[in-house]
Amino acid sequence: MSNVPPPTSSRRRLLIAQVVAYLAAWCILLPVAICRWGETGLDNEDILGWPSSSYWDTPLYLPLLLIAPLAWWSRGQLTNRRRRRDDNKPRPLMWTTDISQNGPAGVRAWMMAIGCGLVALTVSALIARHFEGLPPTYHDEYSYLFQAKTFLAGKVSFPSHEAPRLFDQMHVLNEGRFASRYFPGTGLWMAPFVSIGQPYWGHWFAGAVTAFFVFWTARELGGDGTGFVAGMLIAVSPGMAWFSNMLLAHHPTLVGLSLFLFAFVRWRTRKRIGYALCAGIGLTFAMYCRPMTAAGVGLPFGIAFAYWLVTAGRSAEVPLKTRFLHAVVLGGPIVVGMAAMMAYNHAITGSALDSPYQLYTDIYTPRHVYGFNNVVRGEQRLGPRVLNGYDRWALNLTPRLATKNVVTRSIASWRWTLGFVPLCMAAIVFVLVVPLRDGNAWLMFWAIVSLHAAHIPYWFDGIMHWHYVFESGPLWCIVFAVATARLVQFWREEDRPWMPRWWAAVVLSAVWMSYGSFDPYWEPRITHEIVKVRFGRQKHALFQQLIAQQALPKPAVVFVEPDPGVLHIDYVVNDPDLQADVLVAHYLPDEYSIAELQRQFPDHSLFLYRARTGEFGPLPLDR
Repeated sequence: MSNVPPPTSSRRRLLIAQVVAYLAAWCILLPVAICRWGETGLDNEDILGWPSSSYWDTPLYLPLLLIAPLAWWSRGQLTNRRRRRDDNKPRPLMWTTDISQNGPAGVRAWMMAIGCGLVALTVSALIARHFEGLPPTYHDEYSYLFQAKTFLAGKVSFPSHEAPRLFDQMHVLNEGRFASRYFPGTGLWMAPFVSIGQPYWGHWFAGAVTAFFVFWTARELGGDGTGFVAGMLIAVSPGMAWFSNMLLAHHPTLVGLSLFLFAFVRWRTRKRIGYALCAGIGLTFAMYCRPMTAAGVGLPFGIAFAYWLVTAGRSAEVPLKTRFLHAVVLGGPIVVGMAAMMAYNHAITGSALDSPYQLYTDIYTPRHVYGFNNVVRGEQRLGPRVLNGYDRWALNLTPRLATKNVVTRSIASWRWTLGFVPLCMAAIVFVLVVPLRDGNAWLMFWAIVSLHAAHIPYWFDGIMHWHYVFESGPLWCIVFAVATARLVQFWREEDRPWMPRWWAAVVLSAVWMSYGSFDPYWEPRITHEIVKVRFGRQKHALFQQLIAQQALPKPAVVFVEPDPGVLHIDYVVNDPDLQADVLVAHYLPDEYSIAELQRQFPDHSLFLYRARTGEFGPLPLDR
């Protein structure tokens, strides 16, 4: 780090940013604390718990804010000793705001990058202990497993059963072709891990890959220290750890996006064609998992690339041939990927332009359509196959609801990425301090804005109020790390040796409140979500155990009469070829008589499970 004092204007901005961030934290926490105080009362024996709040995570932040002025006013000789040591023994920079000083990666950088990945893997495995031996819970997870098994069979779909309504499965298209509604990237990523019977390992590994590339991306913006902060924060993020144990599309998407971020930043600083190719491949894979997310994150980078194509030509710095080559190499994987996606669509839906996702929405859940007034528009296209219970769950999107969703998603993304208070403070510092000429850093910020904007026209705020903008997590960690690098350099120049330690305490407090507890004042932030997921997993596990304990004569079909009060759990889950010894089907007596069921399954034993009461037995033959 350079010992040259920062310019007066820069110093002034940093001072202002610190004060604004500090006051903002008080504005967030003080009202919550006052409300909590009013609930508890001075005479209550639980008085020490008054600052706690299950949503705003206040317990440790308040005392840290109180001691912050002391940390600022305290000066010492630590900085001088460090400077003398640096002068006597040059070593690689930990923090820098000048990327020209960010030298080639050494052993330290590689150890940090690998360490971030290993920590992410470890945290995911530790969270998994809460679900050990339990099957998935969300309908989406079973659809992705269905997709992976379809690919492992060497197919993109299977033919529907002769009586398709019996085997309708949530988020699985069943109109002549039996196929997952989702885009193929997640199934492709999961397939190798499903083949060895460990599907969750794929998502743990994806989290490790993400942390690895986030380190390298952030390192490009501010040295080893910046990379380590960003990589380690995403590795211990409670939201990342939780989602790595859900078989959803987010972690495979992050593999592609993190590669794209790293490669694009490297391309901007080095202009090597190999990085352009890697960026295109990464964004294409992310598009294969979650196209709207890939488009939202990629838009600011695409604008930056287009700007380079134009301005580099005007200044005659880069020949037209070179610019054309870079454009082809970056955009080529995307074009090829879109062509392959159209072929995939045609194989399932019969139309290159109609994706299984859109067709499923049109047929089964028209009220869930993307855009404003979704319910009003969807009710004009209701058909005989609409899943009424699930479809009517949708709210009609209005500007007011969209605004509420944006706020909710923003708060939840801060809360589940690290913690609302530290990320809010870092965002303020970033906006007020980082100059616009630091284009790579600002691309991360604008990608967050773009991702949120892309999901404004959707009525649901998301799982845990944020899963539609889940992929903003690594971006926020990079923004946090860049702001931290600016602060650390400033504190060292100002000889404030205790401020970096105070800031580290804020971060560690956020991590502790995510995973640790202090009875009876607060429990880990992630506990509530674990409990909710365990409930659904246990219900599926009990159903599977019930079938296993019955020693059914095989082959058999178990018909399920659903519990009308529990629509979020659907036990009808089968392998895509419908060749298992025990099949699970819907019980639809108004559509299929007993005689028809016997005709459909002449060689199978038929059983009935009533989900509301838990009754299990042979299918009654007197109907």
